[in-house]
Amino acid sequence: DKINGINIYEPRNMNDYFEGKKEINKNMIKEDKIKKIKREKSANKSSNQILRKRLHELEKTPAPALNKKGIKVGESTGIILQNFIVYQIALVFLGVVALVSNLIFRFLPSNGLLIKLTALGFVINFLVICFSFLLAFAKRFSRWLIKHGINVLSKLKLVKNKEKTTKKWIENTSNFHDSSIKLMSNWKLFLGTIFLNLVYLCLLYSIPFFVLVATGKYDEFANVTFGTTIMTSAYVMLIGSFVPIPGGTGGLEGAYKEFFGTILDGYRGPITNSTMIIWRTITYFFGLIVGGIAFNISEKKVKKCE
Repeated sequence: DKINGINIYEPRNMNDYFEGKKEINKNMIKEDKIKKIKREKSANKSSNQILRKRLHELEKTPAPALNKKGIKVGESTGIILQNFIVYQIALVFLGVVALVSNLIFRFLPSNGLLIKLTALGFVINFLVICFSFLLAFAKRFSRWLIKHGINVLSKLKLVKNKEKTTKKWIENTSNFHDSSIKLMSNWKLFLGTIFLNLVYLCLLYSIPFFVLVATGKYDEFANVTFGTTIMTSAYVMLIGSFVPIPGGTGGLEGAYKEFFGTILDGYRGPITNSTMIIWRTITYFFGLIVGGIAFNISEKKVKKCE
């Protein structure tokens, strides 16, 4: 007879019996370990396949909302990046206006740490604009970046077909390059989009003013005006925009407390904290909740409502 590949005969004595039993147990333990290793390899392989599939889906639809509307992938990516560029230009422009205004009118006292953080935020946002322009107008740079980036992802086994992926992204970048040139050639449209972003940011930056008025103590805030509120919010956004957390969480709240606490003087504690919570709810959490609900409403439900 054979058990697990081991010949089993009638034992001559008890020692033979126990030796045979030990051999069987060792063989069974070895087989269990082999099965476990095979299961782990199979699980790792399936997880890598899932990851590759998700990356492939992202490659096909980097801007799915626009892609569903019939806009090509390259064009939809270009629209998103162009909108980001004009937004960054408007953000940095208002930041420059705020910095110059404070140098002239001194509505915010000089604080070494805050000034350094504001300067750092300005530099980072300016560099982001420069990098975006390089992607938009420097074909050689964008192709170099794509090739080296995909090479790294390929070595990490996150991209399966390196040549096909590189060709696809170079094609998308070329479409983005062409659409960017069209936008810049129509300078009226380009300046118009920047102006609209400036209006949007000014309205966004004015929200703390109306929140402070709603407290009923606006007459007691000597340094708070509509203009100073917008300029102070520009300082807040310059610092909070480079915080590497979704929504700038933590950075924006800290900047708000420091800057608005300065212009509120004696009301630094309770008024600053309460208005910060209201301001953050209106500008971030409200949009997040409404956007999440709207995103999950299917097109069929929208048609039924219509």
